[in-house]
Amino acid sequence: MINSRTACVTTTRPSVYYDALMPENRAGRPWLVMVHGGAHMGTCYLQTADGRPGWAPYFAERGYPVAVPDWPGSGRSGQVPLDELDGETVCRGLGGVIDALDGPVVLMTHSMSGAYGWKLLETHGAKIAALVAAAPAPPENIQAVSEVIERGEGFVEVQALALRWRLSLDQPFSVDRALIDTKLVGESTRFPRETLDGYLASLRPIAPRLIYERQNVDGSQIRVGDIGSLRDKTVLIITGEHDIDHSREVDGTIATWLDDAGADVEFQFLPDHGIPGNGHMMMLEDNSDEIAARIADWVDGVL
Repeated sequence: MINSRTACVTTTRPSVYYDALMPENRAGRPWLVMVHGGAHMGTCYLQTADGRPGWAPYFAERGYPVAVPDWPGSGRSGQVPLDELDGETVCRGLGGVIDALDGPVVLMTHSMSGAYGWKLLETHGAKIAALVAAAPAPPENIQAVSEVIERGEGFVEVQALALRWRLSLDQPFSVDRALIDTKLVGESTRFPRETLDGYLASLRPIAPRLIYERQNVDGSQIRVGDIGSLRDKTVLIITGEHDIDHSREVDGTIATWLDDAGADVEFQFLPDHGIPGNGHMMMLEDNSDEIAARIADWVDGVL
């Protein structure tokens, strides 16, 4: 039996709404805070693309209380002027959620929010018992500055890893079908293709400063200032087989950086563990429960 409710952290600005899933028997387990990536909301953890219960209900069934926030300025969370909505603001809002929950938390990040997870380890590490990072963005500390192809009035075009991005400097970035076909779903054999139209309709624009930072234009990505804050932190990085910006080598570089900083890090490239075919949106794909079970077993083992 899972009890669901919504809550809002308003004691700090920006305010952040989150869904709270409470198991019938918590049995002393810490909160699991699931943070979505760019263009998504917390709903990506509540239900899979084909309508099955998502990772949040799965973990609640395993006895974990789960908090699923929307980023500040996204979904039901408090709105933030576009010219003020940067990674530091998102981290401040997410930090407010962590502070509002009783006891330690396990933090889960995905994609763009991966960079926020590294920063939250620095600012809220005393409350984060472990961090699970699915296909995470790196911090500016180790992310290459994107190559500027063209600058114009109100826009910049850059090459970042495998893809070219044309970014408005003052208008939100909207995901189109082409980006789904190349990046979010790409060559995944696990994403239910019959749901693509509905998936596209569920996506939300990304604030201009956030996508600018994610591509590390002019070295703008959020960074960890105190590398020593990562020492002894417990981290799992998990990556699928078909993810154009998150190869074994790319995400393995993050694991190496954490290891060099003294963190206790484990990197799981899913095909190495008998789980082939996944793309970037592994929490939405047809084997989502299998991946959730692997993550849950790891969390159970380190706490």
